[in-house]
Amino acid sequence: MRSIINEKNLINKKILLRLDLNVPINRGKITDTTRIDKILPTLNFLIKEKAKIIILSHVGRPKGKTDIELSLEPIRTELQNKLKKKVKLITENIKELKSKDFLNEYNEDIFILENIRFYSEEEQNDNKFAEHLSSLGDIYVNDAFSCSHRAHASICEIPKFLPSFSGLQLDLEVNALNKITSEITRPITCIIGGSKISTKINVIKNLIPKFDNIIIVGGMANNFIEYFGNSVGKSIKEKNCDKIVEEIISLSKKEKCKIIYPEDVIVSKDLNGSPQKQELSKILSDEMILDIGPKTIEKITNIIDDSKTILWNGPAGYFENPNFAYGSIQIAKKIVENNKANKIFSVAGGGDTVSLLNNLKAVNEFNFVSTAGGAFLEYLEGKNLPGITALN
Repeated sequence: MRSIINEKNLINKKILLRLDLNVPINRGKITDTTRIDKILPTLNFLIKEKAKIIILSHVGRPKGKTDIELSLEPIRTELQNKLKKKVKLITENIKELKSKDFLNEYNEDIFILENIRFYSEEEQNDNKFAEHLSSLGDIYVNDAFSCSHRAHASICEIPKFLPSFSGLQLDLEVNALNKITSEITRPITCIIGGSKISTKINVIKNLIPKFDNIIIVGGMANNFIEYFGNSVGKSIKEKNCDKIVEEIISLSKKEKCKIIYPEDVIVSKDLNGSPQKQELSKILSDEMILDIGPKTIEKITNIIDDSKTILWNGPAGYFENPNFAYGSIQIAKKIVENNKANKIFSVAGGGDTVSLLNNLKAVNEFNFVSTAGGAFLEYLEGKNLPGITALN
């Protein structure tokens, strides 16, 4: 995979730049600019190199039809403000743009083609559509790691027609994930949460041979608590998961990886109730587990202290209610503390984890925080991502 940062002489080259600018928009206003902020270094690098930039991106799921509410106009405005450069939104039908010479009609050096998913050919991974897109540029750059698990035309077909490179953000993402899956500094610990264990089983199975500790938290921990003979009351849990839990425990013993699940918990009668510390053997039928307890927090923070590398994907509890965010906050604080002391290499990912770290203003206190969802998990599963394979 070649990085665009090492490419010489980009002056006046027309760069087809695939970005993931799928940010939340409410009534025309962007409510979270994290994904835009992360790709600014690539844009500023290309501006400095005097390249002409043609951005390809999407918002939402228009399913191949034009939907004015999913226009990239709010993103154009945001980019223009952040870059302090004029950015032009091309609203013409992409399929009717004749060649890269269409840019000569305008004075701007930065363009955004309207939502690429307005065209059904994008998600169909249409080769002819990709060939046409490639005719609009001289070089292709993928800086959309979070879309790179999709076999879409603008992700994995354009590289068949143009010299292709990775962007700066994609480089950072892949390097960070390689450090926790290939170039590991031990001891290495994974803290993994979420409501469904079945969605993370392949990640856990792929990581067990490489990791020293896997700490199960969140809703999926309830399956472990129940498997070992405790009632979980009316807590969220996934049905028919005993075989998955057995598989994880069996593999972990074989690979000498410790599986840790909560020793005590915080419960309540409902999501808006008051927190109550509870031992696993005393959970009542009308109680739900909403956070990890103090003994579990102490155990996890001790493991973090003994780790050199850490991966975190999924909060420890129902962090949306501050009453049940304490466990997640303590995990975050301990990782940040060790990060500041250069004792640990830390990577976090997943929408809820990123949301939590944003709330704590701790995103920049980790070595790397991934905004990618599916691509992040598929990479951790050991899968080949179509967008990365195309660049290779």
